[in-house]
Amino acid sequence: MSNAPLTLYLAAPRGFCAGVDRAIKIVEMALEKWGAPVYVRHEIVHNKFVVDGLRDKGAVFVEELSECPDDRPVIFSAHGVPKSVPSAAQARNMVYVDATCPLVSKVHIEAQRHADNGLQMVMIGHAGHPETVGTMGQLPEGEVLLVETPDDVATLDVRDPARLAYVTQTTLSVDDTADIVAALQARFPAIVGPHKEDICYATTNRQEAVKAMAPKCDAMLVVGAPNSSNSKRLVEVGARAGCAYAQLVQRADDIDWRALDGITSVGITAGASAPEVLINEVIDAFRARYDVTTELVETAVENVEFKVPRVLREPA
Repeated sequence: MSNAPLTLYLAAPRGFCAGVDRAIKIVEMALEKWGAPVYVRHEIVHNKFVVDGLRDKGAVFVEELSECPDDRPVIFSAHGVPKSVPSAAQARNMVYVDATCPLVSKVHIEAQRHADNGLQMVMIGHAGHPETVGTMGQLPEGEVLLVETPDDVATLDVRDPARLAYVTQTTLSVDDTADIVAALQARFPAIVGPHKEDICYATTNRQEAVKAMAPKCDAMLVVGAPNSSNSKRLVEVGARAGCAYAQLVQRADDIDWRALDGITSVGITAGASAPEVLINEVIDAFRARYDVTTELVETAVENVEFKVPRVLREPA
């Protein structure tokens, strides 16, 4: 019996971004330079496959600096950390490497600059996400107010409506964030926005590709982790852009084949922390069940590269 025909639309760009690439490289280079174990505070990027692979090479993942010994190097994850973390590492004379994505660091610098100018900060982000915790932790307690939805704007209790600025998490939905910004500007006309959009190029590009792909597909799969903010946003963007079934899968084993019964086209994309090997695994799973034709839906070409910190480029 021959397999039913199926068109697989592959979003481009998809998968790894420059910040994730750099963060993984930092852990690998630290292991080469100092040997195992190297400690990593929080998952270096939100992907179990990547984390497990680095753990096999000798990385030890912990949630807090207090779990690290003084005499082994520690790496801070790509999501960024509150200022108190490097301060604590310095106080303990630890060797540490900051793998914070440069585009997250840009938001940190921005928040500090606004605070130096006497402005109170509003952060658009998800409570408890490590990136939000890290950005809010750049300033003293109470200096950054968090909003997650347009409704939150109505209840904001600010010091001075004329002295406000906002920053955003880099992995949000572009459209949702625009709604929150509009609510902030309506209530606080003097609020100062970022010099350049805080949502990073990779998040924006992956969402644009999904918007272009979604109307063509009966179903859409996003390869990514359940704790990955940018991956979860891709599922929402796909559903909103007209795809009837949009689902997050960590790997091919997670595909719900019954839900895909009778479909003729599937869109595939991946969050910024999902490696290409997992995307290929999903494509192979479809090839095993269908007569597959693939089509690329390309909306941007990325050639961004970030250097690793100098300490890793110097000989041990």
